[in-house]
Amino acid sequence: MKKFIFILFGVIFCLSAKADVDSKLISNAEKYLNSITGLQGDFIQTANGKTEKGSFSMLRPGRVRLDYKNAPIQLIADGKDLYFYDKSLDQITTVPLTSTPAGILVRKKIDLKNADINVSETTSNKDTFTLKMNLRDQEGLGYMSVVFDKNPVKLNSWSVVDATSNKTDIVFKNLKTKTDFGKNYFQLSRHKTVSVSGGDDFYD
Repeated sequence: MKKFIFILFGVIFCLSAKADVDSKLISNAEKYLNSITGLQGDFIQTANGKTEKGSFSMLRPGRVRLDYKNAPIQLIADGKDLYFYDKSLDQITTVPLTSTPAGILVRKKIDLKNADINVSETTSNKDTFTLKMNLRDQEGLGYMSVVFDKNPVKLNSWSVVDATSNKTDIVFKNLKTKTDFGKNYFQLSRHKTVSVSGGDDFYD
């Protein structure tokens, strides 16, 4: 089960191959992401030939929660770290939020052009556009592709490919704006979560 978190939220790398990049698409995505404070909806995840469903919540800066419908798994980011809770084992695995694709999307200020995020490729079709992105200077560790609806611009899905070429796809459904989450909503209910990494200014 521990490997599951690294497949889903694996850290990402710089690609050396050159690809087409449309600055307008990057600007549209950046403007949309910075306009979001909170979202809630459903997700469908496909990985290793297996499909899981669940609920997704996000509150910027730094907070994410995924609850799986038919699996004893919960993922929660509290603004500093990402916690993977395997309820069947009563076990928690922790990774820094800065090392995950989710961390890119929930920063206080999202800068897709000049910060440590590298958009290596953009693609576009009639209804959606996609940004392929990574963290700079993280070669060999994987990449992330985020798909947005065009009109209006909104989050559609994302795919993560890790260093061993394992791919995880997540499609979002019924996303709605929401900011009034409960005080402890982004805390594990079984264990009190205390960040030990210290985080960084992306989530302050």
